[in-house]
Amino acid sequence: QVRLVESGGGSVQSGGSLRLSCAASGYDVSSNCMGWFRRAPGKEREGVGVIDSTGTTNYADFAKGRFTISRDNARSTLYLQMNSLTPEDTAMYYCATDSPACVVSDYSGGYFAYQGQGTQVTVSS
Repeated sequence: QVRLVESGGGSVQSGGSLRLSCAASGYDVSSNCMGWFRRAPGKEREGVGVIDSTGTTNYADFAKGRFTISRDNARSTLYLQMNSLTPEDTAMYYCATDSPACVVSDYSGGYFAYQGQGTQVTVSS
């Protein structure tokens, strides 16, 4: 049974940083595409970024230069390092996997088989 559990969310001031974690069980994170998406109240789901089996990453435009996805295969854990946060980054953040293609748009569109329960990120000005 695949299980994804996010952690690391919280409240920070604008300009601050957070590192989110996604612990996976029943799933090989090293050989599959893993992604992050977010959802803010009243807004559509937004793909944040993905990492493929080779470690190659791709990001949404808003995340480029500020967010970094990494993976610890030994710990079966995915990470999302977020820097220079702004109030517009306030959302629930989710990790997900098993998408048809390893592209950010799959995670915006909800084209994945598994997701975690999410972790809340709140950025105040």
